[in-house]
Amino acid sequence: MKKVLMLATGGTIASKDSGQGLTPAITSEEILDYVPAIGTLCQVETIQLMNLDSTNITPSHWLKMAGAVEENYDRYDGFVITHGTDTMAYTAAALSYLIQYSQKPIVITGSQKSICLENTDARLNLYNSFLYAADDRSHGVSLVFDGRVILGTRARKERTKSFNAFSSVDYPELGVIRDGKLIRYLAELEYRPRPVFYHQMEERILLLTLIPGMGADALEALRDRYEAVILQSFGVGGLPGGAAGSLAQAMEAWLEEGKTILMMTQVPYEGSDMTVYQVGYQVKEKYQLMEGYNMTLEAAATKLMWALGQTRQSGQVRQLFEQPVQFDLIR
Repeated sequence: MKKVLMLATGGTIASKDSGQGLTPAITSEEILDYVPAIGTLCQVETIQLMNLDSTNITPSHWLKMAGAVEENYDRYDGFVITHGTDTMAYTAAALSYLIQYSQKPIVITGSQKSICLENTDARLNLYNSFLYAADDRSHGVSLVFDGRVILGTRARKERTKSFNAFSSVDYPELGVIRDGKLIRYLAELEYRPRPVFYHQMEERILLLTLIPGMGADALEALRDRYEAVILQSFGVGGLPGGAAGSLAQAMEAWLEEGKTILMMTQVPYEGSDMTVYQVGYQVKEKYQLMEGYNMTLEAAATKLMWALGQTRQSGQVRQLFEQPVQFDLIR
């Protein structure tokens, strides 16, 4: 029987009413007690890494999760991480970069309702996650939720309350779990006998979402505080004012200081292509920008943190960012 380690981090699945709203208070052992049927799937041990609302999760916590997997990698056949839903897609993406080419599955799950409630999605999500983690053909980082198996770099939370909270963006689901059966849609992902673990991330990343009429003041004022900026523009990608506008001039100052600029679209699906319109084409031709194309924001942000954690050389940052990891970037 497979041995699976559960790493508990908190979230709604572990929450109780504090009188001032829900807060994580249920331990990892108590969580497992709610789903005794997991014992028929695999041998389970658990570690309480933290007990946080996922709103409070930071890159330092991602490094702690990856470190716990690395420390215990040889002792277990798979890993299940319980986590709050609000930043779960960020964590799934971050772990996809911090733990690459894993032959063993690293599954992230949680719930929209606490596991202690009668009407909850928590127990089924947890059972399905162990079912997937104990399967011989599972590996790499994935998110299991509402019967869906989603690649770690492709998950996004799209609903705040419904049980079908997560979708796979611009990439098929890896499979589904129905009535206790795993149905796979895609062939195996790339893995190696030994995974590659990384131990550094750069937190000083700014996300700036443009709105019509927005000036360059924020971009200019925040330049000294951040190492990189993600600019979410409109449609397939363009910059108000084009290459001669105030935003472009502010970007030039960032680039002259060796900082990184990543262009993304605000549109959830189908990605960017800055060469389509003149307002994007001229900017991309003139400046050394990176483009997110059809990456999710969660993947792009965490990949940029990971890349800048490895190097500050702009050419190397670009090379790391543009190298696909777990189908995060398809061009």
